[in-house]
Amino acid sequence: MHTFPPPLRRRVVVTGLGAVTPLGLNATDTWAGLVAGRSGISRLTRFDPTGCTAQIAGEVKGFEPTRALPAALHPRGPGGEPLTAAFSPKDAKKFGRFTHLGAAAAVEAYADSGLDACRTTLDPNRMGVNLGVGMGGLPEVEAMHDTFKAGGFRKISPFYIIQVAPNLLAGQVSLLLDFRGPNMAVASACATSGHSLGEAAATIARGDAEVMIAGGTESAVTPLVIGAFAQMRALSTRNDEPEKASRPYDAARDGFVLSEGAVVFVLEEREHALKRGARIYAELYGYGASADAYHLSSLAPGAEGSQRSMRAALASAGMSPDEIDYVSAHATSTPGGDGEESAAIAAVFAANKATLHVSGVKSMTGHLLGGAGAMGAFAAVLAIRDGIVPPTINLENLDPAIAELGLNVTPNVAVKKPVRAALANCFGFGGTNCSLVFGATGV
Repeated sequence: MHTFPPPLRRRVVVTGLGAVTPLGLNATDTWAGLVAGRSGISRLTRFDPTGCTAQIAGEVKGFEPTRALPAALHPRGPGGEPLTAAFSPKDAKKFGRFTHLGAAAAVEAYADSGLDACRTTLDPNRMGVNLGVGMGGLPEVEAMHDTFKAGGFRKISPFYIIQVAPNLLAGQVSLLLDFRGPNMAVASACATSGHSLGEAAATIARGDAEVMIAGGTESAVTPLVIGAFAQMRALSTRNDEPEKASRPYDAARDGFVLSEGAVVFVLEEREHALKRGARIYAELYGYGASADAYHLSSLAPGAEGSQRSMRAALASAGMSPDEIDYVSAHATSTPGGDGEESAAIAAVFAANKATLHVSGVKSMTGHLLGGAGAMGAFAAVLAIRDGIVPPTINLENLDPAIAELGLNVTPNVAVKKPVRAALANCFGFGGTNCSLVFGATGV
């Protein structure tokens, strides 16, 4: 067991999970898809992509924001109005799709945590929210711009600001669940939800809350966003084989696949969770963040900034690299990024490469942008719980440069092994980096 660095902090555990992703409309189905090595990528159906070089995405299909919850929740106690769905049909019209997805995942995580059963004993002022989005309500921005151009000012919806403002998800979740503590939203591109988890854990660790709902969401599968990334030549153009398009570490990878979805955690102070008899998935031991200060859209050579975030997370956890059994990598399937991150992982974990497993779950989910960090953390946490490392699928010919690093990138099939601790990476445009260390909770 590792030792904690001074000063001794309040410890933070994961007690709830929620997910709405291209692999499933809940956490159970999403995890089952990851373990099975199933792809959630398909041809675009949200709009006609004719004329665009990239015509595939990871869409969340069959999702209804007004779907009934499996059981009613009572966040305001038995005498309060029960929560039977994340949104009523009337309220659903007020919000953007990123909020629909994020709130659904947050409510699932809350239900999963078991907090609802003891709400009358909990102080809502000690329960907060930190939920982020990388790009915000872009489908609504595009649609309302068209409406305005066609009809003028009188046609602008009075709900437009609510639909697009990045912090409205955090606000709506606090309203739904009566969480009255710290409430904020992070926006740090593809590192957004990793930073949300880390900063929420820091809020608990320093004593400002007992419970935090944290994670991220994104719904940016739109003509302008797909088109813009395509113009950057950042997206895969393997349009005839969508399921094989996202292929981290493969020699034939040609770009990432844009996806939508949300992944949300309930984080809780450890003694608070134990006192109420909560089921604990894992403990969040360490959090590291850094900046490359090198380039707005490319990793620094050798992913030097990424190395610093991983080392900072390990130091925060009071752990050595050889205590990590699995790295849930950022691994977007871009020609440059995968190699740079792999070099960083190989450098940080040089002493235990022989036993370390690395995998890129974006091979199955695509890139959730603002939800990507929490998606990687989700894989890390459940790998610890179940002793299963999800695979990197579509790995047919390992990039020779990556092969030379000697990393086991878990090709194509999940691996059963005890996972004592796992590190999850997420990096974003602007040179922002985040790493999180999770482990089985101990004494």
